[in-house]
Parts: sequence; structure tokens; C-alpha cells
Amino acid sequence: MGPQTYEITFTGEAGTTLRAEFDDCEVTIGPGTTTLRADLPDQAALGGLVQRIIGLRLQLVCVLLVEPPAPHDLPRAATTVSAC
Repeated sequence: MGPQTYEITFTGEAGTTLRAEFDDCEVTIGPGTTTLRADLPDQAALGGLVQRIIGLRLQLVCVLLVEPPAPHDLPRAATTVSAC
């Protein structure tokens, strides 16, 4: 299995300094939450990213596995494999 895309949400709106901690992820700020989107090579990388979040004393809200792209190279679907 190749890399998979995950969206990980934690509470709080990350400021510039906190966003810099996740410069290897796409960061989206929502009302009261921050969501990281990352293409990760394996479960160990996912665990490492979750540990970084916990290590910064952030409250984890949700971890989603994003549906893989269609075989004919269409953009990634907005739907998810699991929901929080």
C-alpha cells in the first residue's frame, strides 16, 4: 500500500508559530479548530504526527483517512473513509 492522505483536527486556531510546527502539512484554520492534511507513507508516520500534536499539549478531535483518488487521476474525493 502506498502513501495515504489523512486529515487530523485538534482544538484551537493555530497561530503563525504553531503552524510553523506543521510546515510539512497543509494547515486549515476553522472556527475553534485547526486541521492538518498530510500524505503519509505509513502508519508509523501517522503515529509520529499524532505524537507531535499530543506533545504540544493540543487536544486531538478527529483523525480521518481521506478516500484515495480515482484510478483515472481525478482530484481526491472530498468524502472520507471514516468519520469522527
